[in-house]
Amino acid sequence: MSTTPELVVHQDKAEMAGAAAARLITLIVEAQAEHGSASIALTGGRNGNGLLAALAEEPGRDAIDWGRLEIWWSDERYLPDGDPERNATQAREALLARVPLDPGQVHEMPASDGPYEPDAAAQVYAAELADAASRAGSHGAVPAFDVLLLGVGPDTHVASLFPELPGVREQDRSVIAVHGAPKPPPTRLSLTLPAIRAAREVWLLAAGEDKAEAVRIALSGTGELQAPAAGAYGTRRTLWLLDTDAASKLPPEMYRTDVA
Repeated sequence: MSTTPELVVHQDKAEMAGAAAARLITLIVEAQAEHGSASIALTGGRNGNGLLAALAEEPGRDAIDWGRLEIWWSDERYLPDGDPERNATQAREALLARVPLDPGQVHEMPASDGPYEPDAAAQVYAAELADAASRAGSHGAVPAFDVLLLGVGPDTHVASLFPELPGVREQDRSVIAVHGAPKPPPTRLSLTLPAIRAAREVWLLAAGEDKAEAVRIALSGTGELQAPAAGAYGTRRTLWLLDTDAASKLPPEMYRTDVA
């Protein structure tokens, strides 16, 4: 596991989104060249959606073979299909409806107006992930995503894993239903930390002064129970993409400011 994170700081959130979009294009193209297809897990929130919107405007997006890209989610708000607050709805508006993706390549988490209660919905998504992993020749519970994107909340939460709540402790399941989340909506679906850590690369996105303390805590050695972002890392690489406001409480020697 690549537990030692790399930190790159950009001038502002727009620059961060654009640079992250360019990085993502490069990663997807390289993954498709390496093993024929690519798989990514998206996140919601302002920074996750900002990246997708920047990707939609990036001319380099045409380098991606969209027919060989599988889209998953790291978490979802348990709301009706098409609800504007669902991560999948926002991702469609920002990017997915603007590129030639077959619907079968887009694996949304179940919605609340479907046939499943939250815990059953989590099991259904876990089974879909396990099937994809098996077809890819993996014995794990989830595919080895080429990259898994996560936004970092002001309380250090990632996906829908909140500090001190039971989901952070989950070690056996790949997907859980979250009940009583401290921010609306209270019911969510989320990958667990073991599922997140199966990804080849994990990218954590944070922009804005309101994220500065969370970034400092998560990178200070605080345990994952108190700071779930501290427990998110990939098997090959863990990359924190920040703007100057989010990095304002870090010592400068911790990060670099180039846009490689």
